[in-house]
Amino acid sequence: MLTIVGLVVVIGSVMGGFMIAGGNPAALLQPSEIISIVGTSIGTVLISTPAHVLKATAAKLQAVFKPSPFGKKLYLDSLKLLYELFQTARKDGLVAIEAHIEKPAASALFKKYPEVLHQHHAMDFLCDSLRLVLVGSVPPHDLEALMDAEIDVHHEAEGKTVGVLQKVADALPGIGIVAAVLGIVVTMGAIAGPIEEIGHHVGAALTGTFMGVLFAYGFLSPLSTSLEHVNSAEGRYYAFIKSAVVAFAKGFSPIVAVEFARRTVFAEDRPSFAEMEGSVKGQKAA
Repeated sequence: MLTIVGLVVVIGSVMGGFMIAGGNPAALLQPSEIISIVGTSIGTVLISTPAHVLKATAAKLQAVFKPSPFGKKLYLDSLKLLYELFQTARKDGLVAIEAHIEKPAASALFKKYPEVLHQHHAMDFLCDSLRLVLVGSVPPHDLEALMDAEIDVHHEAEGKTVGVLQKVADALPGIGIVAAVLGIVVTMGAIAGPIEEIGHHVGAALTGTFMGVLFAYGFLSPLSTSLEHVNSAEGRYYAFIKSAVVAFAKGFSPIVAVEFARRTVFAEDRPSFAEMEGSVKGQKAA
C-alpha cells in the first residue's frame, strides 16, 4: 500500500510543481520520446536477463505492492508449528513426523497453519532439512553448514531480481539522453522553420532527458530498494527456520529450540517470550 502511495506522491509532486510553474502537462506527453525510452529499456532487459530471472522479477514485483506476510502472526504460527513437530518427534520418535514432512500439503498438522503452508519454498527448506534429521547420520554442525549454503543460494537467486531493476535504473538517464539527442537531430532538420516549431522540437527533446531521470530515480530505483526489503524479510524467515531445526538436531527440548528461532526474528516482528509460551502451552493443552 505504501508503495502505491509513494508512486502517487512522486507523480503528484512532479506534475504539481510543473503546473504551478505554469507548465502544460500535455507538453510532457511526447509519444516519440516515450517509445524511444521505454522500448530501449525493455530491449536492454531482454538482452541482459535470462528468461527465468525475468519471470521471477515479475512475480517479485507483485509482492512489493502487497502487505508483507512476514509479520508477527506468521512467526507466531510458525513457532507453534515447529513446536508441535518437535514435540511429536520427542514423544513418539522421529518417524512420527515423517508423514507430515513428506507431504506437508496433506498433513493435518501443517493445514492448521495455512499462512505458514503458503510459504512453499520455505516449507520445502524446512521439510528437506528435517529429513536429514530423520536420517540421523548428519552431525548438527554439518546440517547447519548445509542449511546456510542453501540460504546463500536462495539469497543469490533473489538478488538477481533486484539487479534487473537496478541496472535498468542506472541506464535510464543515459537512455533519456539518447532520446534527447534524437530530438535535437529532428530540431536541426527544422532549424529553418518557424520559431514555434523549433521550440516544440526542443521541448520534446528535453522531455526525453526528463523522463529518463524521472523513471530512474522516481520509480525503478525505489522499486529495486523495496525488493531488497522483501528479500531481506524472506531471508530472515529462512534463518528463523534454520535456527529451530539446528537447535532441535542438537538435542535441545522443543521449547528451547523454538526459543532459538524466536531470537532470530527482527524486533518489530518478534513475538515476546510470553506470547510464544502462551501459544505453545495452549497447543499443548489442546
